[in-house]
Amino acid sequence: MNFFDAQDQARRATRWLVIVYVVSTLLIVAGVTTVFAAVLYQSGIAPTPSLLAIAAFLTTLVIVGSSIFKTALLSGGGGKVAEQMGGTLVPAETTDPLLGRLRNVVEEMSIASGMPVPDIYVLEKEQGINAFAAGFTPGDAAVAVTRGTLEILDRDELQGVIAHEFSHILNGDMRLNIRMMGVLFGIMVVGLIGRTILRGGRYSSISARRSNNASGAIIVGLGLTLLGWIGVFFSRVIKAAVSRQREFLADASAVQFTRQTDGIADALKKIGGYKAHSYINATDPEEVSHMLFAGGLPKLASLFATHPPLTDRIRALQPGFTEADYPHVERIQAGETERPAQASGFAAGTETIATPAAALIDGSVAGTIGRPTAEHLGLAQQLHRSIPQGIFKAAHSPSGAYLLTIALIIDPDFADRQFTIIESKLGDVRALQVREYYDALQELGARYWLPILEIAFPALRHGGDENHAFLVDLIKQLAEVDGQIDLREYCFYRIISAHLAQAAAPSKQAKQNRVSRSAARRAAVELLRIVADQGNDDEKSRERAFNAGLRLFGDWAGQMQVPKNSGDTVQRLDGALDVLRGLNSPGRKSLVDAVAKTIAYDDRLTLREAELLRTICATLDCPLPPVISMA
Repeated sequence: MNFFDAQDQARRATRWLVIVYVVSTLLIVAGVTTVFAAVLYQSGIAPTPSLLAIAAFLTTLVIVGSSIFKTALLSGGGGKVAEQMGGTLVPAETTDPLLGRLRNVVEEMSIASGMPVPDIYVLEKEQGINAFAAGFTPGDAAVAVTRGTLEILDRDELQGVIAHEFSHILNGDMRLNIRMMGVLFGIMVVGLIGRTILRGGRYSSISARRSNNASGAIIVGLGLTLLGWIGVFFSRVIKAAVSRQREFLADASAVQFTRQTDGIADALKKIGGYKAHSYINATDPEEVSHMLFAGGLPKLASLFATHPPLTDRIRALQPGFTEADYPHVERIQAGETERPAQASGFAAGTETIATPAAALIDGSVAGTIGRPTAEHLGLAQQLHRSIPQGIFKAAHSPSGAYLLTIALIIDPDFADRQFTIIESKLGDVRALQVREYYDALQELGARYWLPILEIAFPALRHGGDENHAFLVDLIKQLAEVDGQIDLREYCFYRIISAHLAQAAAPSKQAKQNRVSRSAARRAAVELLRIVADQGNDDEKSRERAFNAGLRLFGDWAGQMQVPKNSGDTVQRLDGALDVLRGLNSPGRKSLVDAVAKTIAYDDRLTLREAELLRTICATLDCPLPPVISMA
């Protein structure tokens, strides 16, 4: 299953979630109305249609309102979810080698995936082996692991678990999981109210010597509690139906990502042989079980299990495994710490990095979106470890990440004029720091710039909305210092502003805007024209490259009137991308294929084309693994 198919499957699951939610809500409303009628009858009051209608309306209001309330609580993004579950944000300057190892693994996988680094959390009070990813978009994602995961798993096993969670981010599962949390809370809230009333009714019955009012409260509480089991039943069935196959897919994706089955398989084996298993204690495991790497609560009947049995998951990776092969795991079996060079995130000097073959040339670029491979991970590890110490530390500091991001937009041809603006906006001291970062970045080379921006993003994310607005405005001023924005400057501006927008309003950014077919087609043709112009020097080559991509769109493209480009390239590109964000998954895949075909027309990939391709994919929420320049 490719990235686009997985996204479509997640959307279909969301639609089924809504259908089941409506059905279960109607059943619960009918049940509550029946209980209300029984109480009225028991009290000697005739249950008139108007009273029953009021009861049904109020019950619906409670269920729907509870779902909306819970969803609103979760709309702050993945970090809010992790904090509600007792997570602690991993500090930038951690001295804990296990936390340093976790951060390195997450950052390497982010670079390999072509997405910003998520916030990283640890559930310090949880001794079981478990993890989860939460958020609406890659720009607001968070990855969390338990303390038991850090202390028991070695690096390869931890890498397998994190790769599994990244699969959930890339496949759209984490957005689906958050929506399920909101929806299922509404379904189960009637049962919570019933249990509360039942406890209160018991105390009242003792003091009131079983008066009619106390008896009525007990009947209501008992009835709502029983109806609550309808909510629990439906919530478990929904979670099980949605989650189980996606867990197998995430396991398989983790193997593809790391190119080894032992890491994730051994992590699952340790869960099976560990006394604390994967249990979650500090929060309600019933509410979050569908989000977790493993179930998080004692074994349920197979109908209700959100995850396949551990043994089945392991056998899918290692067919010869039997339950007798589970190891005996004690907590003192802590994972080894990293070598100093790995834990610090940099190596002495800047070693030469091998350039992988560009998937774009053989036409398979769309297949790599959301599907990073071991080659991408190996490249990401080399990039990550060879970042100089000063830049690496700056990327993890809120103030340093801010200034480092500004340094990334500096154009060597206009640096003096840009630094004049920086001095006027930030002062001499911080402008000097920007210059130092700029010099270091120029020495490193362009292949490091996007990975450094991805690493710096968590620190930028927590800068506050006012700082975000100031940063985006300043970057735009710097890019326009010569009266226009060139393509390289635009690419960084677009990526930064898109990711910060996702972090500021994650639930809003996750919604797909509708776009008409005619508008999408015009924007797609405009985009191909721009890509062809940027990758070719002469008019003849531009036209051939443009037509190579256009042919992938089919018959309608040949019938369109395609005028020659005129006007500002960046303005046209910005407008086209804004429209194309409304494409559905098949449309996005078709567009990416056409862009790749246009770029690959001359069998070479320039740095300008690679940056443009990454920008297009980032705008469309299609995470593209690193594409290294071939020319």
